[in-house]
Amino acid sequence: MEEPPLREEEEEEEEDEGDEAGPEGALGKSPFQLTTEDVYDISYVMGRELMALGSDPRVTQLQFKIVRVLEMLETLVNEGNLTVEELRMERDHLRKEVEGLRREGSAASPEVNLGPDKMVVDLTDPNRPRFTLQELRDVLQERNKLKSQLLVVQEELQCYKSGLIPPREGSGRRREKDVLVARASSASSNKEEKTIIRKLSA
Repeated sequence: MEEPPLREEEEEEEEDEGDEAGPEGALGKSPFQLTTEDVYDISYVMGRELMALGSDPRVTQLQFKIVRVLEMLETLVNEGNLTVEELRMERDHLRKEVEGLRREGSAASPEVNLGPDKMVVDLTDPNRPRFTLQELRDVLQERNKLKSQLLVVQEELQCYKSGLIPPREGSGRRREKDVLVARASSASSNKEEKTIIRKLSA
C-alpha cells in the first residue's frame, strides 16, 4: 500500500520536470541524450497524433509498426544508458587508482622537475645507457678506421701469399720465416677444406 503513494509522488516530480519542456521536448533532443522517459514521451505524442487520425485500418497497421520501432528505441536507449553508466564507473575507478598511485609516488620520492633534454636512469637496470651519443660516435669512427686498416693489411697479406709482392730483404730472416709459416698454414688449411668438401660430397 505504501508503494502506490510513492509512485504518485514520483509521477508528480516527473510531471513537474516534463511540464518545463513538455512531451514534445523529447523529439528535440539529441539521440545520444535520450532517456527511457523521453521514449515514453515520444510514444505519448505519437499516440495522440494517431488517435487524431481516426480508426482507419491503415492507421492501425501504422500504429503497430510505430509501437515496434518505439520498443526498439527504448531497448537501444536502455543499453546506451547502461554502457554510459559502466564507463562512468570505470572512469571513476581509474581516477581513484591514479590518485592513489600519485600519492604513493609522491610519498616514496619527491618529484624532480626535469627539463626536456633530461632523463632519469635506473642504475640497477642492465640495459641502461652507459655512454653519451658523442662517445658512441667516436667509438664507431674508430672501429670503421680500424676495419679499413684491417682490409688493407689483409689485401697486402694476400699479395705476399700469392707472390705478387716479394718479401722485403731489409726486414730480416724473421719476416721470411713468418711468410713461410703463413704459406704452410694456408696450404694445410686448403688441404683440410678439400678433404671436408670431399667428405660432404661423398
